[in-house]
Amino acid sequence: MVKAQDSDIYLKKMNKIKITLKDINNKKYVIDDLHRFKKHIDKFHSTGTSIHEEKGFYFLVNEQFRLYIKDNLK
Repeated sequence: MVKAQDSDIYLKKMNKIKITLKDINNKKYVIDDLHRFKKHIDKFHSTGTSIHEEKGFYFLVNEQFRLYIKDNLK
């Protein structure tokens, strides 16, 4: 956390990670904030296999996909 200049407000630094994924139709999609994307996947697609739709792109979410996202945050 960083203190904002001349105030008592603290701002949390977020390092956005950008990644390009191919969806199930082999179309490239850029994830602008991998942390935000992972948070959604963890909340709504945490187990099993499902389809995640984002802006007309479709991703098969399974354990392999979740591990790939997690590994790219390291």
